This record gives sequence, structure tokens and C-alpha cells, in this order.
Amino acid sequence: MDAFWNMNKQKVRLFSFFITSVAGFIFSCSNKNQSTVIESETIPVFSKEIAPIIYKYCTPCHRPGSGAPFNFITYQDVKKRLHTFQLAINSRVMPPWPADTGYSHFKDEKVLSKNELTLINNWIEAGAPIGDSLKTPSPPVYYNESHFGKPDIVLRIREPIFIKGNNKDYFIMLKIPYDFPSDTFIKAIEIIPGNKKLVHHINAHLIQYEEGAKVDNLSGDIFVNTEKFDKLHAFEKLKLKNDDGTYPLLTPSVTNYLPGVETAIYPEGIGGYRVKKRGVFLLDNIHYGPTPVDTSDQTSFNIFFSPHSPERPVKEFILGTSGISPVEPPLIIPPNQIKKFTTKYRLPETISLLTINPHMHLLGSSFLAYAISPSGDTIPLIRIRKWDFRWQYFYTFRKIVKLTAGTTIIAEGIYDNTEANPFIPYHPPRIVSERNGSMRTTDEMFQLICTYIPYITGDEQISLDTKK
Repeated sequence: MDAFWNMNKQKVRLFSFFITSVAGFIFSCSNKNQSTVIESETIPVFSKEIAPIIYKYCTPCHRPGSGAPFNFITYQDVKKRLHTFQLAINSRVMPPWPADTGYSHFKDEKVLSKNELTLINNWIEAGAPIGDSLKTPSPPVYYNESHFGKPDIVLRIREPIFIKGNNKDYFIMLKIPYDFPSDTFIKAIEIIPGNKKLVHHINAHLIQYEEGAKVDNLSGDIFVNTEKFDKLHAFEKLKLKNDDGTYPLLTPSVTNYLPGVETAIYPEGIGGYRVKKRGVFLLDNIHYGPTPVDTSDQTSFNIFFSPHSPERPVKEFILGTSGISPVEPPLIIPPNQIKKFTTKYRLPETISLLTINPHMHLLGSSFLAYAISPSGDTIPLIRIRKWDFRWQYFYTFRKIVKLTAGTTIIAEGIYDNTEANPFIPYHPPRIVSERNGSMRTTDEMFQLICTYIPYITGDEQISLDTKK
């Protein structure tokens, strides 16, 4: 049976289970929740205690234009979903934050504190009073769905990309040309998927043309199906070369998108790019997941300029699939088996680690990454006890993590190819493996992507929390 329909079948089962659980929870909440309620002299109200929590943890996703199925903006939005909301937060399903906070910490953790959880439970048990509605703080405003405010410029795919409803993955290489008034500096690039249900990932590079090297950066195809053309031919069809046939400057991986990802913005002086006034953002590649109905996508880029030249541009390396270290044993998961894989890399130089991104597909069960220093000390990086394909954050540390030359970074992944895994792509299970770097969701990958800068004395004291 088709993998997509099998996956949807599982989702129906999960949805039914969830609804049943909610119903059971509502029936018994008068007994079960009494133990979670802490006596308080005052009853929390929405307008004072609860709204700020909702706006911090829920509204960033539960708002118009985002991928969440409903909004959490007004009191009425929350009130009509109280018991589902309570079940989700008490079970720690929401807000989604896969990383284990008992192992390591990152900036902007989406984890309710015990005090916040108690306030919400007390509020619900008291009947969810609104309080003085005139004192309710204004909900956050998101410009063009951005997490960072109004961008300096928005670049959009020139025309919608048609996606055929054939239940198959779709991969394309696409260009978004730009012409700025002059050479400039970019601080951050935020990808806003036009079709959040289907955009699985986007890897974007920056192509820059020297003055006079490219008269028309709009010529050529807008996009190319990379399953029909290899990358060299795709490059030709997009007409990305200089007018004299030479290759322009390409800066790899200036921004990326995965489900749940928020663009990392670092303190002034770290990250960013010098940019020529004429160029192209090369989306290599865009992966659309399978759909049973015809649809389209028109993804956009929010560009944030910087008044300053980037002093310390970031760099990146990948452990595992398509990276600098092999997966051991080879990433092959037989049917009806749970199997562990490892990849490791010894650092040739001392680095300042900024951000990490674990990556697996549907068979992923758990992920662990740590480093072993030359002296034998263990440096915890990240532990995800229960892998969730839908939430693949770029985790930025609260402070720069110094890793000295000779340190070995180790990643361990466990994959579950049994019927106990509700996300397996095939029923009954069949062999799933890494296939020549294939990014299809029904194949597998095992990666740890590391973003860093070369170490300078004192880096480990630098806070990466740009909100402070």
C-alpha cells in the first residue's frame, strides 16, 4: 500500500486515540487534577497571569498563517479548547521542545516552568476567569509571519510552484534573483514557507555577481526538477553562470528550513554576510512532501540588513549522512528491528560551537550527541529521548561552547522499524536505508549539523541570548 496513505491511516488512529484520551481526561479531571493544583491566596486570571504565558509559548505557532490548526490569540480562542489545552501541557506534548532540558540547555527553550504550569492548572480549575479584559496585554504582532519583526526586504518566488497531487515527494532547484541598490551586509535570512503542510526542507545558498559580470540575473528557468536533471544541468538551465561562462561566487548554506526551525540570530559581530548588490538566492533544494491533491507553494525570504560588516562569519560542518564522518554501521534498518547507529568526528582545531541541528527521518526514535575532550571529559550537547520528525529545531546554546582541538564529537541515533513506531512509512515494515544522500522521507538520514566560528580567547563567556 502507498506509504502516504499508510502514514495517514496511522494519523487517524493517533487522532482517535488523542480524542479518546481527551474525553477520558475531561471526565476524570475533577479527580486527577486536584493533585496538580496548589492552593493560592489569589486566583489567576487570563488578563494578568495567563495571557503573557499564552503569548510567549503558544501564539508564535497558533496564529493566522502559521502551520498550527487553530489560533491561540484571544481569551475566547483558549477558553473553547481548555481541556485539550490542559491535557497537552500536562503531558508536555505542548509546547513542543524535543530536547531534554535535564541534559543540556539552549536559548529560547519552549518549556513551561513548574510555576507557569501550576498557574494554568489553577486558572482552569477555578473556571478560567478572564479578569479585567481591559487590562489584557496586546498579543504579539508578526509581520509577514516573521519571528523577528519587520524585515528590510521580502523576496518571494516569482510565481507559485505547482505541486501535483500524486502522493509522491517532489524535489526542485529554484532561484530567487535580487537587485539591491548597492553592496550591503545581511544579518539574517528567514524562510517563510508558502505551503507549511508540504515544505519539508529548504537549503539555500547565496550567489553573488561582481559588477558587470551578469547583465540579466532574471534570465533562465525559474526552477528545475532535480529528479529529471542532475545539479550541473540544473545549474545550466537556471543560467546562473557569469556572462563570460565562468562561475560566480557561491556562499553555501546561508539559511535553511526544516519543520519547527527558527532562524538563528547571533549577537552583533557574529554571523551575517557581505553581499554584492546583484545576485541570486539558490534554493538547493526544495523538498515538498507527498500530497493527494493538486496544490502550490510560493515561499518567501525575509531579509534583515546590518549596518556593520560581519566580523566573524559562521561556518558549518555535518556529521553523518552526506557529511564529514561515516555512519557506523552503514545506515540500513531491517524490518521489525530497533537498531543503533553512531557517527563521530575529531576536531582538528579549537572551535566555538554556536548551534546544532540533529536530523533523522520517520524511523528516528532517539538522538544523543556529546563531545569527549582530549582529557577525557564529557561535554553534553543534546539528548532527544523521543524523536519527533515534525519538530527539528536548530538549537542555539545560551553561551558559546568551546571545543578544543582533539575533541571528538559523537552522535548516537536509535531507529525503530517496527509496528510499534506509528510513523513507519511502510506496512508491513520493509528495509529502509540511506540511499546516496536521498532526502525522501521514506528513506533515512542521520546527521548532526554544527554551526561554529573559529575560537578566540574569551568566546566561552559570550552570551548568545540576543533578547537580553
